[in-house]
Amino acid sequence: MASNNNHFSQKITVFHERTAPEEGSIVGYAALIGFFKLEVPLPDRLALISQKHKQYETQEWIVFTPRHQPEESLMGHLTFALKYEGIELGVLKKIFASVAPIDIESIISLEPTGQYSKRIWFLYEWLMGVNLDLKDLSAGNYVDLVDTKLQFGSHPLPSKRHRIRNNLPGVREFCPLVRKTSFLKNLIELDLAQQIKVIIGKIHPDVMARTAAFLLLKDSKASYAIEGEKPPQNRAQRWGRAIGQAGLKPIDKNELLRLQEIVIDNSRFTKMGWRTDEGFIGEHDRRYGTPIPDHLSSKWQDVSSLIQGLIDTDQKLEKDDSFDAVVAAAMIAFGFVFIHPFVDGNGRIHRYLIHHVLLRKEYVSKGIIFPVSAIILNELDEYRRVLENYSKPRLDQIDWKPTRDNNVEILNDTIDLYRYFDATKQAEFLYKCVLQTVEKTIPEEVSYLEKYDLMKEYLDDHFEMPDKIVALLVRFLEQNNGELSERAKTKEFQELKNEEIIVIENKYKEIFG
Repeated sequence: MASNNNHFSQKITVFHERTAPEEGSIVGYAALIGFFKLEVPLPDRLALISQKHKQYETQEWIVFTPRHQPEESLMGHLTFALKYEGIELGVLKKIFASVAPIDIESIISLEPTGQYSKRIWFLYEWLMGVNLDLKDLSAGNYVDLVDTKLQFGSHPLPSKRHRIRNNLPGVREFCPLVRKTSFLKNLIELDLAQQIKVIIGKIHPDVMARTAAFLLLKDSKASYAIEGEKPPQNRAQRWGRAIGQAGLKPIDKNELLRLQEIVIDNSRFTKMGWRTDEGFIGEHDRRYGTPIPDHLSSKWQDVSSLIQGLIDTDQKLEKDDSFDAVVAAAMIAFGFVFIHPFVDGNGRIHRYLIHHVLLRKEYVSKGIIFPVSAIILNELDEYRRVLENYSKPRLDQIDWKPTRDNNVEILNDTIDLYRYFDATKQAEFLYKCVLQTVEKTIPEEVSYLEKYDLMKEYLDDHFEMPDKIVALLVRFLEQNNGELSERAKTKEFQELKNEEIIVIENKYKEIFG
């Protein structure tokens, strides 16, 4: 029986190509992954017992002192993992699949009312979809499944059988988890949603309405630009109108199909609807045409289950007023793009879902759209790194072969790779985008419009210029550092005298700086 083996911990300096900060013994999830030789994406951080008496953290490791050494058993390392590392659903399911049910029953029976026994019992039955041969508990305190000091949990649902409060943020078919990093906790304490309300309250409604309209179009254009497309103005406006409707009704499968039809303007060369083939993102070998994937989409047979799970989790989080809106948006939106349910249009709908969740959870007021795509476009390298943080580790877990039409055929069961993942890095990235919107993007746009109105008022009073000419003049001045080009003086603004041009240029510099 695995729980009697005393070789879970190993001394290492490198584990699965990840270099430890010092020599030490792997514990918790790392020890279990090593012992059972599990093929899983490594958790973002692994645990190590140092020979020194110093506890510290790095980006990829949590280093503990010798006094934290767990009992050398399955129960010892599972308890350590849940206590210090949180819940890793994908890893736990692989562990449970490697252990006979009777072994799990044995370790739970030793202390059935212990808080970690109850958690392991619940998680085994929840993940494996079977009941162990154990009697329902009739006594003992209820305990939260997710330790909310370590990870974000949702509104708890009691399980009488295990005397557990199930506060997992998702459902069995789709349940990402997010760690409570210092970065996320600090940003949540800033209460950016309230800051937005304060900013908007100080702005004239007309200026705010124009700001919102500009940000909407800007976000629509940027969402296409991220995909390497430059759509005509009417197509960008069409998608902008769709974004403007985000949050008006719940997301379901029909709504996602409707959004794809809006995104794909010409479906002549694109198969619409849910994928009926495998998919990947990447390149083709120039000589042979074989796939070189950077990301492998979920198996097409799994799309329906995964998307329904995502929808159910979205609805669950929407009803939970206490669950952070930005974290929820990251879980749902990035989960969607990782599944990649369509042949085309996934990226734009993924970014639409960010708006949808923020609005449904009332993080932002109706009519205000965070220009997430525009900020992503400016942070494209970091955005790609955040996507790769999920995709690259999973490439090694997917067995595939090229097809005759140079697509891929996935040969193993991969659904859990898309159901259960750590969305911490995605949540941190999205919070950075929200912070930039609050501190920079909206204030800058409002400031610009207020300055534009001052300039327009001056030109109206002194030159009686129509709005169209004012807009053209300001655009020319912007493009040439506050001065009209010689071409503009002799063509578009030939009616202006030289001394008038000098006055206008000086006024522009005075207002815009």
